[in-house]
Amino acid sequence: MQMEYTVTGSDSPIDFGATDIAEILQNVRMILATPAFSCPMDRDFAWNPDILDGPINIVQAKLAARIVVAIRKYEPRVQVKSVNFQEGNGQNGVLKPVVKVRVADGAV
Repeated sequence: MQMEYTVTGSDSPIDFGATDIAEILQNVRMILATPAFSCPMDRDFAWNPDILDGPINIVQAKLAARIVVAIRKYEPRVQVKSVNFQEGNGQNGVLKPVVKVRVADGAV
């Protein structure tokens, strides 16, 4: 049975020795925490934040789609099961994605 993992873009220290599932989940966390154009050697890395000003329900839908595309591109060893946002933050102008992923068979 495959396990599902919940990942957020929390500010956690990088574990340069991470392996297996810990490495994969750390990579997903980095994708969530990194807006496009902010990575000097790869300006396309992660997700594009240019849609953040708009109606909250539309922004959440578009942002969720962009997060799924970014994770598929940069960490293909996981399958995204869902993208949600922490409750209450949208009204304050802050969206914090919460992503459930499943590590693909044979990835570890």
